[in-house]
Amino acid sequence: MRSDKGEPVRGIGRSVFASVGLAAAIWLATTGRAAAESPSTTARAGLDAAAAAARAWAQDARLVYVENDEDAGGGGRAARWGYLYASTSRGAARGYTVRDGKVRDASDLGFDFDAPPVSDPWIDSDAALAAASREAGDAYCLENAGRLGTMLLIRGAFDLREPDATTWAVIYTAPSAPSLFVVVDARSGKVVRTWRG
Repeated sequence: MRSDKGEPVRGIGRSVFASVGLAAAIWLATTGRAAAESPSTTARAGLDAAAAAARAWAQDARLVYVENDEDAGGGGRAARWGYLYASTSRGAARGYTVRDGKVRDASDLGFDFDAPPVSDPWIDSDAALAAASREAGDAYCLENAGRLGTMLLIRGAFDLREPDATTWAVIYTAPSAPSLFVVVDARSGKVVRTWRG
């Protein structure tokens, strides 16, 4: 992969991307992506419902990952959001899909997802998308007929300067150009890096 300046991206091993991608692919395959008939919300809107379900599953459940389960094009809002929780006592991870403020699906991840809990506070998906769009996303979409693909919140994966930081990865896709990754610090709302790949 190369940065927007054409330099090789260093410091993030393929294993991080493979782990995140595999986790997301398996989880989304088990939860599915239904047609968006529900009103769109930001990621934080479903957090209370997901957290309550996770605490009923395991008292030590900690949020480790958030991702849109349906298109998040409208200002960082989606009809469904997915929340992944991990429990040390259970040695397991469990995902919850929330739509209309209610948990619609819960499923065990089925394999070890060794990720630290996201730190709080974190900016909501609409603020993360606004920052990513201003920095590079709008220009990328205009130049490449691109669109927002995925928004995911995770800790310790994408910020090279602060490897323990919680970040939003905002990923734009286009039919004939490499995807654009914009990483937004989830605490400050500042873009910390971009690259295409």
